[in-house]
Amino acid sequence: MKKRTLVGLAAAAVASALVLSGCSQGSANTAGSDNKGKSITMWVIGADTPKELRDYLKKEFTKKTGAELKIEEQTWGDIVTKLTTSLPDKNNTPDVTEIGNTQSPTFTNVGAFLDVSDITDELGGKNLLQSFVDAGKVDGKNYTLPYYFGSRYMFMRKDIWSAAGQQVPKTLDEFNAAVKTIAEKNPKGIKNFSGFYLGGQDWRDGVSWIFANGGDIAQLKDGKWKATLDSPESLKGLQQLQELYRTASKAPNDAKDANQYQFLNDSDEVKDEAGQVTQNLSLSAATIMAPGWAHWSIGDLKKDDKGEPTRVWNDATFGTFVLPGNDGKPAPVFAGGSNIGISAATKEPALSKDLMRIIFSKEYQEMLGKNGLGPANQEYTSSLGDDQFAKALVESASNSKLTPAAPGWASIEAKNIMEEFFSQIRDSNDLEKLAKDTNAKLDALLNQK
Repeated sequence: MKKRTLVGLAAAAVASALVLSGCSQGSANTAGSDNKGKSITMWVIGADTPKELRDYLKKEFTKKTGAELKIEEQTWGDIVTKLTTSLPDKNNTPDVTEIGNTQSPTFTNVGAFLDVSDITDELGGKNLLQSFVDAGKVDGKNYTLPYYFGSRYMFMRKDIWSAAGQQVPKTLDEFNAAVKTIAEKNPKGIKNFSGFYLGGQDWRDGVSWIFANGGDIAQLKDGKWKATLDSPESLKGLQQLQELYRTASKAPNDAKDANQYQFLNDSDEVKDEAGQVTQNLSLSAATIMAPGWAHWSIGDLKKDDKGEPTRVWNDATFGTFVLPGNDGKPAPVFAGGSNIGISAATKEPALSKDLMRIIFSKEYQEMLGKNGLGPANQEYTSSLGDDQFAKALVESASNSKLTPAAPGWASIEAKNIMEEFFSQIRDSNDLEKLAKDTNAKLDALLNQK
């Protein structure tokens, strides 16, 4: 499954489009009304909601309501732009839509979504993944809820860890020391080798060190968001990150969280459509951090029944573990995944709520789990199975965090402020000044609507 990159847009543009349109909730259907001939539209993003699940939703929706469900696939690259223009337009809005979890605060803060507080308990209530619930909440009311999650954990080359005399760490300090030692020993003599490959702009993985030391990107104080990258706790995490960048990782300063798994696999040629080799990737890391779905791309290169190349996991070579904290719990990691909500401009709020009931039903939640997507309702995480990937996904998600639920967060992502900040950590001679300078950039946008 493909890892997501959540793309932001300026909150001011979103707010402007929504305010000018004057979003309205529409009129609810009455119980028992005739829905024949009616339809609603649901947007999903990317291919992670497979055809089997889409077909189930359409069939079940018609069975329960008599109306038609249309499902349209959007792309992550332009979803914010499309939502900005479509959500306020009652004639073109998706009635129900998936939205990136870090994008949700911007849209909820400007009234883009319908208040679903009245059905939240019915849809799972306290069993829903709390960090995602918080991302869709404003002034104590729920506007978007979790759709699925894909928390981050560690993937390792067991053979290299063993050759370097290292064991799976039980604390964050042990992890930091282990990957430094592995990089220094480089038991296979690999060129440009990383004990832990961490891209210079990979803030979604790197922020775990800030979180694990009690720090945060920003906090809500007296009703306003305030950046806190210069707190003692955050600075301790930044110091650990700088040490990792300098001693354990050979990743470039401009590398993002994209396809880290390629550095864990053995040599693999990449060819273009004409069959010409454009890149020859080879093993260059002992450890990576990635969302759980990365495991489908890690393993020995084989050919499937159709002769197509595929990756086959090999337990003798590869392993997983949850990044540990120093408090006996998993380190807080940034959780990937999506929220889902009903457009405030929908003409069919009652039918849209009926669809939400199907999405949060036991049957559909378990279907998500069986397809490798962490179900929103934690009561059904057993549907993920009991292999090492499912266990690591659930354990890492148990202490997961998201970005600040600030109205201006989409603007921050659009300007790549966090990428710029993280790319300067390795070579900084004054981390506190770097943190304060970045705080100023964040503070200028965090509270924008």
